[in-house]
Amino acid sequence: ADRQEGIGVCGWILVSLSFLLVLITFPISIWTCIKVIREYERAVVFRLGRILSKKAKGPGLILILPCTDTFVKVDLRTVTCSIPPQEILTKDAVTTQVDGVVYYRIHSAVSAVANVTDVHSATFLLAQTTLRNVLGTQSLAQLLAGREEIAHSIQAILDSATEQWGIKVAEVEIKDVRIPVAMQRAMAAEAEAAREARAKIVAAEGEMNASKALKQASMVLAESPAGLQLRYLQTLTTLAAENNSTIVFPLPINMLESFGQKNRGG
Repeated sequence: ADRQEGIGVCGWILVSLSFLLVLITFPISIWTCIKVIREYERAVVFRLGRILSKKAKGPGLILILPCTDTFVKVDLRTVTCSIPPQEILTKDAVTTQVDGVVYYRIHSAVSAVANVTDVHSATFLLAQTTLRNVLGTQSLAQLLAGREEIAHSIQAILDSATEQWGIKVAEVEIKDVRIPVAMQRAMAAEAEAAREARAKIVAAEGEMNASKALKQASMVLAESPAGLQLRYLQTLTTLAAENNSTIVFPLPINMLESFGQKNRGG
């Protein structure tokens, strides 16, 4: 509403005198009045302290009246904001250092100039604070496993907070999570113990499957005594093919039991 108000009678008089000065000193004054705005820039023009229009000027040539007009150039290209390592205490009381990067751009040059003193510094400090606040509510396991979800959450918070500054946050990335050495050793020991437990479970399952298979094989051999003899011969053939100097002849259990009975009878 303040921008739509007029500059008053005195303001119009000063603007008229400025325009008259340009005409009197033409064409020399034209070189100081014409400004070139690049394709990726916009100019916010102030006339007697008020923003000249709701939209920024440019790109191309713009006319600036001497004495009454001033302008501020705003770069609309994407800015990379690197967040230095932040000391963070996670939800499960683990101290970590986390750094990240924020990509943002200015979509409203007027808001970026009129609503905040230094838009880049304000965005940088807000990104640091938001990173600490969001990560402080996460456990270490959630931080390590859910980086993408946490980054999207930080992006949404930053985008909502910087909307009035004319900022559009394009992307947020968490670059690195540094854990204390003692915690790294404890996590390594925990992972090793978990792997050993899984290995023992796999070995036990293998023994159980092997015992089931042996039970089924013994049932098949019990139904056919001749099959057991053929199995003996197959085992001897396998041993002989390996050029072994010692050959083990398996004896039936029944024969050993008969020998034991004879010894007890004698």
